Amino acid sequence: MTDTDLSPLARPRVKMKPKSNARAIRHGFPWVYANELVTDRRTKKLAPGSLAVLEDEGGIALGLVAVNPESKIIARMLDRDAQAQIDVAWFVKRLERAQALRSQLYDAPFYRLVHAESDGLPGVVIDRFGAACVVQPNAAWAEAHLAALTEALAQVTGCEVILKNASGRTRGLEGLDDQNAVLKGTAPEDPVPVGMNGATYMADLTGGQKTGLFYDQRDNHAFAARLVAPGAEVLDVFSHVGGFGLAMLAAGAGRATCVDGSAAALELASAGAAASGHGDRFEARQGDAFDVLAALATEGVQYDVVICDPPAFAPSKQALEAGLRAYERVAKLAAPLVKPGGYLGLCSCSHAADLTLFRNASARGIGRGGRRGQLLHTGYAGADHPQLPQLAESGYLKAVFFRLD
Repeated sequence: MTDTDLSPLARPRVKMKPKSNARAIRHGFPWVYANELVTDRRTKKLAPGSLAVLEDEGGIALGLVAVNPESKIIARMLDRDAQAQIDVAWFVKRLERAQALRSQLYDAPFYRLVHAESDGLPGVVIDRFGAACVVQPNAAWAEAHLAALTEALAQVTGCEVILKNASGRTRGLEGLDDQNAVLKGTAPEDPVPVGMNGATYMADLTGGQKTGLFYDQRDNHAFAARLVAPGAEVLDVFSHVGGFGLAMLAAGAGRATCVDGSAAALELASAGAAASGHGDRFEARQGDAFDVLAALATEGVQYDVVICDPPAFAPSKQALEAGLRAYERVAKLAAPLVKPGGYLGLCSCSHAADLTLFRNASARGIGRGGRRGQLLHTGYAGADHPQLPQLAESGYLKAVFFRLD
């Protein structure tokens, strides 16, 4: 008999330690850390992803959790009802709630459908691409219930293709494999075109980074597009499939140069520019972003708008100091490439570097680059990436836009 076969009344019970912060759990914090839970022999023997009733130190039930004794996050809150049955119907209810929000926000089914804890599905990310969905089950409980999740997802969305992407960094922390899979239908052989902000992006659902496209920057792409005057020269560094560059071309930029280390990503960016009708005004430059920024400075070129959207330099608290130095270096190298009166946008997807730390590192870098700037706008992830107020990690994305002297 597996954990999922147990009746709710037969589930194991796990207990928080005395003086642990049970109040935070009651007030909506979704995680219990390993040092907060009584990890006796019975608890340690629970299979990763097992369902259990979480109790406070006095034995009062707090809700139903998924337990992974191998993870630093040893328990994730699934439902305040400790007797809830995690089945297809349970997933349908959560997915319908998530779908209702996105359907109200967007006029086409291209968005992040599920943003993990913020949508009541801890560790689960689902991006929708029209008739296809890409699922990242980044927690052991989600992997164990993947069949029910897939059935519910097909029922709620009507999607004909559902893919599993196993590239998430947290899967390793949960003891999970990195094997992608087709859960329903047939994987598309070609990139999927996605329209956003007047541009067409090409999403590779099987071979691209993460789920194939970063929907979280949609609103920041739109703000960057507002900075573009007709004929402007723009530079998009760490561009992936051309996120900022294509949006600025659609807004009337005269030329966009996209820089990325991945030749495959730049091919998709080029294809997106062509599909958008701007192929003749698009340039790709492959190489290490730091090296390219330094080379552009020696070439003496400057741009009306420069955007830098690097990967997470500070994915953990241990990497914070090194990450902040890297963000400062990006700003230092990018600032001299901006024409006087032009604009510099800097982004961070590192949850360990909060807004204040990131903004300060960016400002230091601009100063070290010999420039001064006005902070015009601070952007975050779009509304299809809602934040859970109790969980700072759910608000990971920051974008700061400066006008330089």
